[in-house]
Amino acid sequence: MTIRVLIADDQMMVREGFSVLLNAMPGIEVVGEAVNGREAVDRVRELAPDVVLMDIRMPELNGIEATREIVAADGAAKVLVLTTFDLDEYVYQALRAGASGFLLKDASARQLADGVRIVASGEALLAPTVTKRLITEFSRLSEAPRLMSSAHAAYGDLTERETEVLVLIAQGLSNSEIAGRLVVAESTIKTHVSRILVKLGLRDRTQAAVFAYEARLVTPG
Repeated sequence: MTIRVLIADDQMMVREGFSVLLNAMPGIEVVGEAVNGREAVDRVRELAPDVVLMDIRMPELNGIEATREIVAADGAAKVLVLTTFDLDEYVYQALRAGASGFLLKDASARQLADGVRIVASGEALLAPTVTKRLITEFSRLSEAPRLMSSAHAAYGDLTERETEVLVLIAQGLSNSEIAGRLVVAESTIKTHVSRILVKLGLRDRTQAAVFAYEARLVTPG
């Protein structure tokens, strides 16, 4: 199946450059572009892409708010945030808004294509170790305490093993690494991850990692 991509960025050179790179990759097709967050929301509704490459700083509606609207309205399109710096506080906010991952704007063509494929498949961010650093750095945001009580209540529905798996997800481990750590089959871990997402009402591993930090299951630092 071809992965349909929408590129949202207010810089024409970025849009055109990414479009050329992605269209040259097998199994990926750029189906549209947007110059701001508001247009991105409208284009997702119109074109139903699988993945949205979303710049954070855009006029009219920024990438964070656009991501929140897309996730709330669609539920199918995955948002891959574009950023210049890997420790950008807005990236963390975008993850909390529902983005499935982030990618640096200076990524190579292969990294760009791999990132699109990973997010389209329902996996987490392109670089789990950087994700962990981001979450650790910015989980101290003032919004986190407000979510803590509800987070604690929600994770109370998880089994002991599911909670253990959730903590390992937040530490940046892949399914195979978690399976090795817990000495179980990788298929068993995949089942645990699916149940965790359903019970917590989360879209993917990225949001599961954010949840674990905000619920203080994993301590920043």
